[in-house]
Amino acid sequence: MSIIHWNKRGLIYCLDERLPWARSHAQIPTVAGISGGALRILFSSRDAHNRSWIARLDVDAEDPGRVLRVQPEPVLQLGGVGAFDDCGMMPSCVVDEGAVRYLYYIGWNVRNTVPYHNAVGLAISEDGGETYRRLFEGPVMDRTAEEPYFCGTTCVRVEDGIWRNWYLSCTGWNQVGDRAEPRYHLKYAQSRDGIHWRRDGQVAIDYADDAEGGIVRASVHRRGSLWRMWYSYRRQSGYRTDAGSSYRIGYAESGDGLSWRRMDDRAGIAPAASGWDSFMIAYPEVFEVRGRPYMLYNGNGFGASGFGYAEAAKGDLGPEAS
Repeated sequence: MSIIHWNKRGLIYCLDERLPWARSHAQIPTVAGISGGALRILFSSRDAHNRSWIARLDVDAEDPGRVLRVQPEPVLQLGGVGAFDDCGMMPSCVVDEGAVRYLYYIGWNVRNTVPYHNAVGLAISEDGGETYRRLFEGPVMDRTAEEPYFCGTTCVRVEDGIWRNWYLSCTGWNQVGDRAEPRYHLKYAQSRDGIHWRRDGQVAIDYADDAEGGIVRASVHRRGSLWRMWYSYRRQSGYRTDAGSSYRIGYAESGDGLSWRRMDDRAGIAPAASGWDSFMIAYPEVFEVRGRPYMLYNGNGFGASGFGYAEAAKGDLGPEAS
């Protein structure tokens, strides 16, 4: 396949007074439906206690750089004391199935021996995304006997009654200087209901080498027999202070959604020479509006500088699957 060239269009949102509870970040932008010409985007921002909450805004679907409205209240409240999401939550993936909208999100706990623990929660909306409620107080994906550390960002697609999921799986923590750093790559799971997941240890995108430290936030798209994935990746150390070690957006292709060929040089997008996305680009979300591909992504500081978008030529993702 030819390389898709993403043309950057600039920032969509950087934290401002429209979120009165938020003090920093606009992280992991997630598409949550189109209605009446408005594209809904969920993202997470942090309060004065560094807890992440899920926020919502609407943009013009034909011009995503034009913000129409920002909801001043969080989409969900944090979990109860002791729950998997009592210290924070971030959106990860939204799936429309029938009359229900499924929001998979990341729950945060603060830890003693390592900085944090993540698991995956599920909330649903039955009114087109106006309101959400937790389907369970506990997570639908967490560590297991075979995956003992944590899991995180999910990309869920439904095909012929099968829910397919490319998700972050932590493979361990390493001491880097005075800090414990997690190492994670992307695995694959399946489900019949989007709730109970069969996880067989299938690795989708593995580490390129021993120095790579994180592969996160898959965005998967299928056209006929070709599967495409965009994701972000970083080195194990130095990624907070060294631009060359920080997050970049990668790319892979597959013939079945299971075995992937990694081709990061074909991602079609790179950091800018200066500005809000010059140090880091991360957490891509690829989607289409009337056949035109768009990518939402974060810039510097894991979303501290906000999120923006890029677009490609109409039809670049290929014809619809027959």
